[in-house]
Amino acid sequence: MTTQDGLASTGTAPQPADAGAGDAATEAAPAAFGAALAGAATYPVAPGYRVNVRQGAGTNTPLVRQLPAGARVQIRCQQRGQWVVGPYGTSNLWDNIGPGEYVSDSYVHTGSSGMVAPGCLS
Repeated sequence: MTTQDGLASTGTAPQPADAGAGDAATEAAPAAFGAALAGAATYPVAPGYRVNVRQGAGTNTPLVRQLPAGARVQIRCQQRGQWVVGPYGTSNLWDNIGPGEYVSDSYVHTGSSGMVAPGCLS
């Protein structure tokens, strides 16, 4: 089993990933997102990976927790950040899956190389 955020880049060429650990606690979406998430699609994390959940859109942000292998996530919104190479390609899209929780889109099978959710408000 692999634990990764993916490969990060400060320019255009990807660099090696970091790995980490965290707990499996989940957080509820704020009320403003509750209605939008009701019945929302979930997307699978790449098989065999325990993906790190970060506080922001980059591997340089604090580790919040780790998704277990076989996890599925609801994407609340997406934002551009650090480039990451993963099983689903190279991307600078990060998926917000809860308050202060981001995972690299390159580890989530959305069926698209583009955005599948609205952009996150800064």
